Amino acid sequence: MMLEIAIDADAEWDSSSWDRLVREAAEAAIAESAFPQLTSSKRLIELSVRLAGDSEVQALNSTWRGKDTPTNVLSFPQIEADALGNISADGPELMLGDIVLAHGVCEREAQERAISLEAHAAHLVVHGTLQLLGYDHGDDAGAEAMEQREVRALARLGIADPYADGER
Repeated sequence: MMLEIAIDADAEWDSSSWDRLVREAAEAAIAESAFPQLTSSKRLIELSVRLAGDSEVQALNSTWRGKDTPTNVLSFPQIEADALGNISADGPELMLGDIVLAHGVCEREAQERAISLEAHAAHLVVHGTLQLLGYDHGDDAGAEAMEQREVRALARLGIADPYADGER
């Protein structure tokens, strides 16, 4: 797959190898989506990932979702999911969209779940990538389908099922 990922990380995100983790998580999510053909496309596929602080994510969440609180991950798709099924192998680059993670929220959630920040961040990148591909967890059926894809994508990365304890 010709996947180009622009990663921008604030200083509070330590020096972990975020490039590799983000790439592997995004590729796993795409492979487990309804659009696995994107993994073998010769077309350049792009997405951006911003590893930000809570205050930046809170401002984005307030502006775009009307919720004045930080959240773990925000996704901003730049292509309609309906169009993804009709994407040919040839053509200009395909910009999937932007994913933004909040460090403080991610770190707190990882500690609460007794998992590494890296494993939780990988889960959130998988989740965000699936959102860019049109998946939604707004209702029970959508949440269940999305969670199943997340679990399969995370298994590709050697990460345990985050929903095994019943948490959503």
